[in-house]
Amino acid sequence: MAQLPGAAVDFARFLAGLTARLDRRSGWLAVFLERDPDGMRACLAGSELPPWDVVDALLQDLAADQGAAAARTEAATARTLHAAATAAHDAGPGAAAALAGRLDGMLREQRYAAERLQELTAHRATATTQEAAAALDVDLAWAEDDHRRATARCAELRARSDALATPAAAVPAPAPAAPERPAKQAKPRKRPRGGARFAGIAGEAAEPPQPPAPVAPAPAAAVRGARFAGVTDPAEEPAPSRPGPEDAHAAGGAVAHLHALRAQGRGGEAHVLLAELAGWPAPRLPLLAAELHRAGLEADWATLLWEVAALPPAGLVAAADALAAAGRGADARQLLRQGVARPAPEIADALHLLTGDGRDRQARALAGAYLAVRSPEDAAGVARSDPDRLVPLLLDAARGVSEERHWDLVHAFRVAGVLA
Repeated sequence: MAQLPGAAVDFARFLAGLTARLDRRSGWLAVFLERDPDGMRACLAGSELPPWDVVDALLQDLAADQGAAAARTEAATARTLHAAATAAHDAGPGAAAALAGRLDGMLREQRYAAERLQELTAHRATATTQEAAAALDVDLAWAEDDHRRATARCAELRARSDALATPAAAVPAPAPAAPERPAKQAKPRKRPRGGARFAGIAGEAAEPPQPPAPVAPAPAAAVRGARFAGVTDPAEEPAPSRPGPEDAHAAGGAVAHLHALRAQGRGGEAHVLLAELAGWPAPRLPLLAAELHRAGLEADWATLLWEVAALPPAGLVAAADALAAAGRGADARQLLRQGVARPAPEIADALHLLTGDGRDRQARALAGAYLAVRSPEDAAGVARSDPDRLVPLLLDAARGVSEERHWDLVHAFRVAGVLA
């Protein structure tokens, strides 16, 4: 390590210290070590730099194992050291060509992930048995994560390439760490996923693999009308507001702009636009979906759903409502799966916030979506922060998923000691 730039050494030492605090048998760290052990060793030695999403995932492991406060303490240091190490790596000879090669490979990964996501979504919509639907839900969750990671890595590589092309440009800062924003992926099971590329080191030439399933997936609940997870009767709540002509005009204009950016190869600006569109009023979301599919931008629709999934819980619920009311039930289910793939402390905080603000319908919806795709043991972790408030809420939501899920949850709560 003595021959490496000082910034690379500093980040490698930080990464080694972070991983030493984690359980190597579970979480994302176990996935990375199993699927790309050579790449992880190179990252820990400082000779390679992991993509920021890998660092982000390890911070999520830390949050799950030791609490969000511990992860927040490390997040700012991680961002600073990663940015400095990035600059050091990119200052070496041949860096521009290496980045271009990696970007080409990651763009292929992104296209494959988008195609697989579209294929699996179509299969899920026509599943005829609960077992088939549950298996497809697992595959969809991994395919969604593949696409999210590929998209993030493409943006990171483009930003690095742009910084090299413009010497005066500042080194791009990594995206916020998971403890400081809603996480977009769940802490994984012990089963491996992805390919040799997963740690972001040696994957440009690898064939995209079929993602294996995590352990014991839970079947997703069906969307009922304009609601989901069976948590409310549609008659009890007003329907989402209908979009007007101005909404249709805005959606058409935004997608036309996005199409032009893609045609000009301005991917970074396109991603910024998608992030802005995620914050639009919920009734516009189905219009954007229709316009994106009409323009042949299905991959951008998948990216937009990921951005919407990071909204605060009330916005997430409103977006799923709007999609379901417009007949896009598969998209609503996918959005909810993505939106509840957050560490248990974040779900608990969100439920506290919603119930504290008197938004009980949104709280039940979020709890129902969580229970439809996460294990009863995960739900026990959510309830542990405030059993008096959250146990009744989660049990009520579980009944909306299925009677079997309700009794599974009762058992998990008793084992965890949050229910007598």
